[in-house]
Amino acid sequence: MTGTTEQIGLLAFWKNYDRKLYLRAAQLADELGYDSFWLPEAWGYEIFTLLTEMALVTKRIKLGTGIVNVFSRTPGVIAMSAATVDEISDGRLILGIGTSGKNVIEGFHGRPFDKPLSQVKDVIRVTRALLAGDRLSGTTPQGAEYRPFKLEMKPVRRDIPIYVAALKQKAIEQIGETADGWIPTFWPYEKLGEGRAWIEAGAARAGRDPKKIVTAPFTTALPIGAGAAGVMAKQITAFYIGGMGDYYIELLTRFGFGDECLRIAELYKDPATRAQAPDAVTDPMIEALTISGDPKFCIEELRRRRSFGIDLPILNLPTNMPWEAVEGFIRAMAPNP
Repeated sequence: MTGTTEQIGLLAFWKNYDRKLYLRAAQLADELGYDSFWLPEAWGYEIFTLLTEMALVTKRIKLGTGIVNVFSRTPGVIAMSAATVDEISDGRLILGIGTSGKNVIEGFHGRPFDKPLSQVKDVIRVTRALLAGDRLSGTTPQGAEYRPFKLEMKPVRRDIPIYVAALKQKAIEQIGETADGWIPTFWPYEKLGEGRAWIEAGAARAGRDPKKIVTAPFTTALPIGAGAAGVMAKQITAFYIGGMGDYYIELLTRFGFGDECLRIAELYKDPATRAQAPDAVTDPMIEALTISGDPKFCIEELRRRRSFGIDLPILNLPTNMPWEAVEGFIRAMAPNP
């Protein structure tokens, strides 16, 4: 099998996270030439500790937070954590951040979900200032004043890449103004140009080069044969639409899948009909949102979709599967098998 030579990242799933399994996965991905390994954070494991553990057993692969929310830690703590892991990994960290959602931020962390765009911007500003050795200044989005502190350690890099997970226009334009990468999730690949146009608009306002801003979508690839892959793709899509809040419904409605989303959400919210929700996922949705089929097809299709603006596809690893299945996936999709 001939694999793709372009950069590919891998993403673990936060729910039922198997720490030792994904540690092995990161080591194998490092050996096989993957660009990066990303870890999520919701209400399970703490992410920077896990990345430190991975940094100690890998040599080359980049390590990404995919993603860390901007509310549960102060901007200063995020900057310190990023600088620490970057030093331990010899300069291999990518800092992926996002807003998460109101339910998680208020319900789990007990923090107000207030001014999310301003909070993202503040985290980027503070992180860049501290990494550069500058002293803090200005005010927080909530109006508190920063005092002139600076980091009492010397970061190994002053320019750790910062990628932002975002789905709405203002947030994506802000990426063009301030960030290094865009992480869309369940964004139809043929419509990535719309998001890139928003990035270009933001970059133009800030005098930045939009070509230097990486598009790194979380990508569901299922290299397990067309029949089984199709079933699993529908299950995953139904979960995101029915079980992950309104973000994806709003996104996909904008791109012409409104009727399907309403039907899926209606079935999913009722425990008595939830099992039927995947049946409401249509083939055009599967084509737009996932890559499924045998490994050779998935590799070729992933290469084809790069022409729509994908710089770094970050592939979701299998969930709730034994090591043999995870290893098979990593080897099947490897950039240099």
